Amino acid sequence: MKHIDYKTTGTCARVIHFERDAENRIHNISFEGGCNGNLKAVAKLCEGMKAEEISSKLLGNLCGTRGTSCADQLAKAVMSR
Repeated sequence: MKHIDYKTTGTCARVIHFERDAENRIHNISFEGGCNGNLKAVAKLCEGMKAEEISSKLLGNLCGTRGTSCADQLAKAVMSR
C-alpha cells in the first residue's frame, strides 16, 4: 500500500492522510483539522472504496461560499498520483 499525505486548500482540514492499494482502493483515511465527527463519518463511509467512486460521489460538494469542502478535497486527493 502507498501512503499519501494530501495538503488541502480552502478548508478547515489542513491535511488528508490515506493509503491506496494495488486495486486503487482507499484505506485508513484521516483528516488533520476540520469537523472531527463529520470527517470521521466520511472516512468510514469511504473506507475500501475505489478512488474513482469516492471522486464521483464527493467532487463538487461545497462548504458555504468556500468553493470547496473537506469532502471535495478528499475527492481531489484520491485522484492525485
